[in-house]
Amino acid sequence: MNSKKNQVLKEAFSQGRLMTAMAAHNPLSARLAQDAGFGAIWGSGFELSASYAVPDANILSMGTHLEMMRAIASTVDIPLIADIDTGFGNAVNVSYVIPLYEAAGASAIVMEDKTFPKDTSLRADGRQELVRIEEFQGKIEAACAARRDPDFLIIARVEALIAGLGQEEALKRGLAYEQAGADAILIHSKQATPDQILSFVQAWTGKVPLVLVPTAYPQLTEADIAQLGKVGVVIYGNHAIRAAVGAMQAVFAQIRQDGGIQNVDANLPSVKTIIGLQGDAHMRQIEARFLR
Repeated sequence: MNSKKNQVLKEAFSQGRLMTAMAAHNPLSARLAQDAGFGAIWGSGFELSASYAVPDANILSMGTHLEMMRAIASTVDIPLIADIDTGFGNAVNVSYVIPLYEAAGASAIVMEDKTFPKDTSLRADGRQELVRIEEFQGKIEAACAARRDPDFLIIARVEALIAGLGQEEALKRGLAYEQAGADAILIHSKQATPDQILSFVQAWTGKVPLVLVPTAYPQLTEADIAQLGKVGVVIYGNHAIRAAVGAMQAVFAQIRQDGGIQNVDANLPSVKTIIGLQGDAHMRQIEARFLR
């Protein structure tokens, strides 16, 4: 089953079809993303960290993230792209990590060229320190050598624009990571307009496709991205957790204001809806077939 998911993602890259990936921090948010029509799930380290109310700075263990990826992959029928930050260490760590994520059901990993522990890319005045190009090439090569299925994708994330090092450095790193075996390059920017990203895409001469995360520049639409001709996946990196937080804040405040649930209850999804999302119908089929 997972090999089919891997093929779906790889074919989207090779055929030039723009794949859309929605972030998820648990199986329920992943199922909702699949139901909404997204083509893939982004197993977001930021979202998972936020759901545990800790910073996105390698504070959660690899085991915590890995088990959540396993739970998500077993819940949805679309590919899962796992965000493994910096690979949880050096090239040796990466060699051990990749087979675990592959076995957990991920169809791809994204690994970024920051030092460990990392700081989240969109944090104001964050500590954005990059490793040497040669060191990260070694991590990419280790990841490629460790995968069992050649359709399992290794995506290298370039943080040079985030670190303020400019387009020349970003292009240099992207091409070096492609040379090391990366199947795609994720280029990230925190500027409020897409100009920096559009300039990078125009200047990109590599043969592998690009991946964009338009969190900071939401005015760039899927139609705009598809017209660029060089982008394989657009990732909506943190919208599930932001939607959940916004909804909970509004509902909780309304309950406190009203002194009860009399005004909010009618506007919430029904308990029946939640039970349906839990897979109740499948459980009933099992009961009918096997309970004696």
